[in-house]
Amino acid sequence: MTTDLKNFIAQMPKIELHLHIEGTFEPELMFEIAQRNNVKIPYKTVEEVKNAYNFNNLQEFLDIYYAGAGVLLTEQDFYDLTWSYLQKIHAENVIHTEIFFDPQTHTDRGVPFDVVIKGIHSALEDGKQQLGISYKLIMSFLRHLSEDSAFKTLEQALPYSDWIDGVGLDSSEVGNPPSKFQKVFEIARQAGFKAVAHAGEEGPAAYVWEALDLLKVDRLDHGNRSLEDSGLVDRLVADKIALTVCPLSNYKLKVVTDMQHHPLKVMLQKRLLATVNSDDPAYFSGYMNDNFWAVTQALDLSKEDLYQLSINAVNASFVKGDEKVAMRHKVDAYFGK
Repeated sequence: MTTDLKNFIAQMPKIELHLHIEGTFEPELMFEIAQRNNVKIPYKTVEEVKNAYNFNNLQEFLDIYYAGAGVLLTEQDFYDLTWSYLQKIHAENVIHTEIFFDPQTHTDRGVPFDVVIKGIHSALEDGKQQLGISYKLIMSFLRHLSEDSAFKTLEQALPYSDWIDGVGLDSSEVGNPPSKFQKVFEIARQAGFKAVAHAGEEGPAAYVWEALDLLKVDRLDHGNRSLEDSGLVDRLVADKIALTVCPLSNYKLKVVTDMQHHPLKVMLQKRLLATVNSDDPAYFSGYMNDNFWAVTQALDLSKEDLYQLSINAVNASFVKGDEKVAMRHKVDAYFGK
C-alpha cells in the first residue's frame, strides 16, 4: 500500500505556487556555470557544496543561497537555471508553476535587470511550448533591504509588466515586518500586479495581519504561525486566503523539528486553504513529489486530503477562466471526481 500511495502521488497532476528559482540551483549546475564564467566559489567539489546544505535557521540558508547566486551572470545562465528546474518538475507531473525571482540579488552585484528576466522568461516560454507547463512569474522584494531599493526594482520591472504577474516579499523575516514595504506594494497593486508575501514562517502571527491589512496580499506564503491566533485563522478562512506551505523547507530550517508535528493537517482541519510546495528544493532535499510524500507519511494523509491540497492549489493559482477550469478538470479526473 505504501508503494501504491507513493506512485499515486508521483503521478498526481500538481500545481506549485511557492518556488524560488534561485533555490533550484543544484550543486552540479552551480559548478558548471561557475567554471563557464570563471567565477571562484568557496567549494572544491560538488560534495562540499552538498555538505554545506545543512542549516540551523533561515539566515544560515540565505548566506549560502546568495553566495551560490553569485555565479549567475548572463542571460544563458538564468535560462539554464530555469530550464533545469522545468525539466525536473515535468518529470514529477507538475502542470503549472508560479515562480519567484529575486532581481535585487543580481542587480546589486551589477547584473542588469533585463539579463535576469529575459533568461528566465525565455526558459518559461520554452517550457510552456515544449513541456506543456503553464506559469506565472512573481518578482520578490528582498525585505532585508530598504523600501527605496524595492521602489527602484519596481521601476526596473515596469517595462516588463506583461511578463510579471505579481510582486512578493522574501528573505530575512525577523525584524523586517511587512509594514516596511506598505508603500511599494500599494504602487505595485496600482500598476496591476498581484500581491503575495512571506509571513508567519519565522516571524510572528502579527506579520500575517500586516500582510493582509497593509500589503493587501492575494495569497500568503508559509503562514505556519497563523495557527497561534484563532482570530487570524477565522480571517484567513473568511477571506479565502490560500497558504503556500513548504513542508521540507520548514523541517530543514527548523521551523518544525518533527515532521509528525507539521501543521499542514491541522490547517486542513481548520478549513484553511493550504497547499504543498517545494520553496528552495535544491537546498531542502526535495521537489514536489518529495514534499507531498513526506507529509503524507508523517501526517497519515488520505487521498481525500491530497485531493483537497491539489484543489486548493488550483483555486489559489493566478490563472483565470478556461485555463483554471481545465486545470481543475485534470485534478478531478485523476482523483475520479
